[in-house]
This record gives sequence, C-alpha cells and structure tokens, in this order.
Amino acid sequence: MTVSSTRPGPAPPAAVPAATAPAAAPTPCTASYRRIGELFPALRVRCAPPRSGDGWIPGAALLTDPDALRELIAHDARQGLAQYGRPLRPDVAAGFGLHRYCWSTALLFTLPWFLERRVPLLSPEAVSVRRRTGELTVLPDAFACLPDDPAAGLPGARAVPDEAGLEARLRAALTGYLTPVLAAFRPEVRRGTRTLWAMATDAAVEGLWYVAGLLGEEDRARAELSALFAPDCAPLTPGAGFTLDTPDASGTGRARASCCLVYTVRPETMCGGCPRVTRG
Repeated sequence: MTVSSTRPGPAPPAAVPAATAPAAAPTPCTASYRRIGELFPALRVRCAPPRSGDGWIPGAALLTDPDALRELIAHDARQGLAQYGRPLRPDVAAGFGLHRYCWSTALLFTLPWFLERRVPLLSPEAVSVRRRTGELTVLPDAFACLPDDPAAGLPGARAVPDEAGLEARLRAALTGYLTPVLAAFRPEVRRGTRTLWAMATDAAVEGLWYVAGLLGEEDRARAELSALFAPDCAPLTPGAGFTLDTPDASGTGRARASCCLVYTVRPETMCGGCPRVTRG
C-alpha cells in the first residue's frame, strides 16, 4: 500500500515492545480488537475497565481535566521535537495529538464494522489511552449488528435491518463519540468546528484504510469508506477523498479534508493530498 503521498505529518504511533497483560474477557468485538494488535503492534486494545495511573489517561479525564489533555499533547510535542529536530507550535502539537487520538480510537468503531459487521456503541468515558506504549482499554457494553449475526441474540445487541442501517449507526456512533472529544481539544488546537471535524474525518478514513491495506483489503476499504462518508454524513466531512492519483507505485491516494500542519516544522515538505495543494 502506498501511503507516502497521503499520510499526514503526525504518523501513527511508533512500535513499542509488547507488554504482558492479563487476558481480557471476550466481547462481540474482541476478535477485531485483537486483529489490530496483530497487524499493527504499535496499537494494542484490551477489553477491560478504563485505567488510570502509570501514563494512562481515562477518557473521562480527557474531557474534564485540561491537565490530562495537555499531558497527552505533551507526548506529541516531545515526539515532534525528536522527529523534526525543532519544537512544534503548541497548536500544531495539539493538532498532531488530536489526529493520533482519533486515528486510534476511530478504529475501535470502524474495524469491527469492516471485519464483523458490528458497531460498538462507545462513549469517550469507556476508553482509556496510554500513548507511551500504544495501548487502549475499552469497555463496549452495547453494539449494533445485522439481524443474521450470530451475536444478535446477545445482551447489548441492537439489530438493524440492513447494511445501510448499520452504516448509519456507525456514523452516529462516531459522531457521538467524537463530539465531546473535539470540544475538549478545540481550545488547544485553536481551530473552528468545521476544521476539527475535517481533521477527525481524515483520521478515521486513514486509520481504516491503512489497517485494511495490511489485511490486503485496501480496495474494499476504499469503496466502503467512500459509501460510509456520504454527502449527508454531517458533521463528519462528506466524501472519503479517494480521488487523487499518485505518480508513485500504482495506488490511488486521497485528497485530505484538512491540513496536517507538517509544513510548519518541515517547510520544504507538502503532503500530496493536502488541501493546500489539491484546492490551490
């Protein structure tokens, strides 16, 4: 999969040694969450209660405690300094942090939908993150699925009639999850609501597209993401952006809905899919 022309400056987390953790109780989405860690060891998900301490930031703290949010952003500021050799502007570090947080947590919704046709119904309070080790904990207590899903009779299952209904539930779940997250980040990122939703949409699209590429299903992901982000998906940004032809390899890139701001630390670099290029 070619990602060089479309992946933004704030790349996904770098791989770290796997940590030994107690086995998590099975849930309807456990198989998909396990698959994330198998395909992309930099991100590991456990179905367990939200954690605190030792670098863990519970979702509730992220929404209500500015210091917890700044702790998460500080990780990206340090990573940016190491990667680019110069300090990031505070709003740029916050933008990188928002991208990486949305990239990771959106996969909690999109990968079970892509692999199992199940959509977990999560609030930010049900998720905790430890950026230092690339770990998430999540407690899905309900999920949407199709009527013929073997899990449709389980507690917490909410069957929808068809694929279109499941797509609608996924959009609603993503929107419900991201709304308070974007509100928490907004004072630090210093961007308007429309731009924040564009940034979140880019992260959600790019996360699934990347992991699907590791599965060898990039083409299916491109088609299904294009249908998912339909014209009526507001406040998510309409269109998955798979329209940009790239000169390298043989893949298709995408026109991003937002600028990742990597040019602020690497002025000579402009991402191929940046709206500063595609709309300029």
